[in-house]
Amino acid sequence: MICASVERCAGIDVGKRWLSVCVMVGGLEEEPRTEKRRYGTTRPELEQLRQWLVAEAVTHVVMESTGSYWKPVFNVVEEAVTVYLAQPEQVKARKGHKTDDKDGWWLAHLLRHAMIQPSFIPPRGQRELRDLTRRRRKVIDAATSEKNRIQKLLEDANVKIGNVLSDVFGVSGQAMLEALLKGQKTTEQIAHMARGMAKRKMPEIAQALEGHTLRDHHRQLIHWSLEHMRFLEDQLVELDQAILAKIEELGWGEQMKMVTSVPGVGENTAATVLAEIGTKMEQFPTGGDLSSWAGVCPGNNRSAGKSKGSHTTHGNKWLRSALTEGSWGVAHKKNCYLKEKFWRLTSKHAGHAAPAIVAVAHSVLLHIYEVLKTGQPYQNRQADPLNEAQKERLIQHHMRRLGKLGVPVRRPAISQNAKGRHPTKQTG
Repeated sequence: MICASVERCAGIDVGKRWLSVCVMVGGLEEEPRTEKRRYGTTRPELEQLRQWLVAEAVTHVVMESTGSYWKPVFNVVEEAVTVYLAQPEQVKARKGHKTDDKDGWWLAHLLRHAMIQPSFIPPRGQRELRDLTRRRRKVIDAATSEKNRIQKLLEDANVKIGNVLSDVFGVSGQAMLEALLKGQKTTEQIAHMARGMAKRKMPEIAQALEGHTLRDHHRQLIHWSLEHMRFLEDQLVELDQAILAKIEELGWGEQMKMVTSVPGVGENTAATVLAEIGTKMEQFPTGGDLSSWAGVCPGNNRSAGKSKGSHTTHGNKWLRSALTEGSWGVAHKKNCYLKEKFWRLTSKHAGHAAPAIVAVAHSVLLHIYEVLKTGQPYQNRQADPLNEAQKERLIQHHMRRLGKLGVPVRRPAISQNAKGRHPTKQTG
């Protein structure tokens, strides 16, 4: 029998319009008294719910993290009781026995017996910073969508400059787009608008524009997309200013500098990291716990001594996205051991970079955890020395590669001496 741990608790099944609440009160060694009520989700009824919880001297409340419907409840009761936010997968009721009232009772029962692992709920200031950084990500995604729409319209109009220019929305590309929208220049004149390295491609640009079928219909649609992009760019500038102001308001300027000392972490990535995990690491006992929460550590699926897969968990998609984006920068950073790790893992997975990116993101997050835990900036380090197994794998890899190139290779002879087995000089 599982012993009870909480004397006065409540479970709330959250819906869009209704809350099914079950209060469970009683000594740890006795059968608890339960009472169920239903409340609406308007502010006056949530105040009534809070008053009832206070009258019953409830100390702990649990809710499922159902979309955003739990947030209005949390905003009202967070100052009166300790709120646990549970993952739906962890508190599923038995199939065929599910109703709103039973769900409330089941949540209270699990909480009373300490069978719920609460989710991390940051304080209000951090939640506001999260809103800003997540809004910034959405604005960037919206701008990317507009760029894709313009690319599709250009393809539809037989404008193939995307095949020639590496970035259609660079300095040269934007000037050409504006000229195409006005329709007052020839293809040769538009090609001569190329700047920098694009000047070498002027004949190819002219050929890509030759015989295009850009009509007024295309021009109008592209004009709207460009206007929307300009609006989004202005909003990005405002968001960057608001994010920095919020970080200063929270007093996280020093932590921001320390996090940016980690390879691959710029200001925007650091702001996202701080918004998602905060500056105090008490909620994450180890760096591995934080990495698991973020979704950048290998999965744990072993049975009978065999590994049955190591796919990462879903984790926090906002933090994971920021870390993987920064990891691409690490892959090209000079004098950084993480760069060596990236290319070593990429070659191990036959040139596929995705596993290496996640592994580097995992390492970056561990460094961030250490920086915030100790309060000391990141200290550059060298790659760990290879162990014997790793050396053997490298030897086998290079022997196979040389063999495929037609170079005959044989392992060196092994001689025994007082210090153990050591390879002698290779002959032949």
